[in-house]
Amino acid sequence: MRLAGAAVRRIWTVELRPQPGGCALVCVRCGAHTPLPAASARSAALEHLACHARGDALPAHLRTCQCRTQGCPWHPRHRGCAGPVRLALTRDRGGRVWRLADACGACAAATGDTAVVPDTLLAALPPAAPPPAATREPRRPDGNERRRVREMLTYLATALPRSASPAARLLALQCALRASADRLVRMPAGLLRGMRLHGRSDVWDELAEGHWLRAPDLRSAPVQVQVLDYAIRDQTPGRAARRRAAHWALGPCPLDVRRDMSSTTNGWWRSP
Repeated sequence: MRLAGAAVRRIWTVELRPQPGGCALVCVRCGAHTPLPAASARSAALEHLACHARGDALPAHLRTCQCRTQGCPWHPRHRGCAGPVRLALTRDRGGRVWRLADACGACAAATGDTAVVPDTLLAALPPAAPPPAATREPRRPDGNERRRVREMLTYLATALPRSASPAARLLALQCALRASADRLVRMPAGLLRGMRLHGRSDVWDELAEGHWLRAPDLRSAPVQVQVLDYAIRDQTPGRAARRRAAHWALGPCPLDVRRDMSSTTNGWWRSP
């Protein structure tokens, strides 16, 4: 039994060490040392961290900013801890080291190459059973589309290669929000035409070369694609709500030029 007020360590770190034929995933917490092909190393690292986070579930009132308990060595000095404590994913040493830890909003924002992993994407508890038909979410927009898109963009900012183009990020956003529980996506030709990505094999190849998805056969209709990012399968809420968010992200929206637009949007879809 954990004592009230006792700090609980919630930091998980994995290292991808090069070796002949690929690399080895080494986990500081559990001591795992798993050989991997280079193509699946990134997804395996994220999945391993996700398993630790789900297995070490902790009530929100017991979670503390791990950066602060470590003496804040992960970022330059700032005004101090502030904001809710969330899981923060950090990419270090060019992607050879990945860290997942509880951190407050201020510390996460001050840490380089770090993105807050939304609770809807990397739930500490297994996904709840689907609601009965009588209590399904309404079909009309419920006001949460903006939040779901923003959270997914935050995650993709770290999960995708830094060099990913705006078109590739748009395509990844749509695939992530529309994916089924087994990470399969069906992209109708009309949807791809609406995004001006129909027949754009270069954009699919860009995500495939980043080992985020498996390059599909663009001759099929609809285009069927397998997403390789294991974290995508743990999304909540249900697929219908996520598809509404994906549709909302493609709608026209006046841009506010006064806001600081990040390179992840670059005018391709709604600014969250």
